[in-house]
Amino acid sequence: MTIYVFALLIGLVAGLRAMTAPAAVSWAAYLGWLNLNGTWFGFFHSALARWLLTGVAVVELVTDQLPSTPSRTVPVSFGARIVTGALSGGAVGAAGGALPGGIVAGIVGAIIGTLGGRAARARLAAAFGSDSPAAFIEDVVAIAGALLILGAVR
Repeated sequence: MTIYVFALLIGLVAGLRAMTAPAAVSWAAYLGWLNLNGTWFGFFHSALARWLLTGVAVVELVTDQLPSTPSRTVPVSFGARIVTGALSGGAVGAAGGALPGGIVAGIVGAIIGTLGGRAARARLAAAFGSDSPAAFIEDVVAIAGALLILGAVR
């Protein structure tokens, strides 16, 4: 049961920041926190995946601060979060022998993270009178959350 909670939570991170979750999963695989050998998610172990996902995650963190960045609920952004939630949750599930449930939990988490993150960020931005501090707080929550979740999985 615990593995499904972790898959849901890493999916939630994907809902906050689409690329942070798979980048964190790739680092967790590299560090030996997730054993993905012999699974469909073995590619997360590669240096190419780790650095490519990390680079894209950093770009996402920067572009999210721009006022021209579209809402996370536009179809392309929402879809990307669902896909990365499925991949990240699936990897966590696969490491725990629960691949299908991990994928489903990751998708559900991504939906919750996308919609809940949008609402929380709007409230924070209203409280601060600016979106930038709210975006930064969301970045910290996503990164710290991913580290805590994947650290707990090991």
